[in-house]
Amino acid sequence: MIAVNDNKALSRFELEVEGGVAFANYRLAPGVVVITHTETPRELRGRGIASALVKGALALIRSEGLKVVAGCGFVANYLDKHPEEADRVA
Repeated sequence: MIAVNDNKALSRFELEVEGGVAFANYRLAPGVVVITHTETPRELRGRGIASALVKGALALIRSEGLKVVAGCGFVANYLDKHPEEADRVA
């Protein structure tokens, strides 16, 4: 199972893969998490890692009872492709 962690000190969700770290920066607002940027190390791109990161981040957001705002294009595209997550969108 892929484990996405919430690094609250850096305000980002992180996914460690093969010695690299994919991350999604966020900022908190009342009742919502705004994901502002996602990044995957160049050598790990094209393997679905960013999608796994966003999926895990959404699960963490859901567990906190919060909604998400897509502040970057990748997250917006992910949400468009995964209508099952629509109830998490603010």
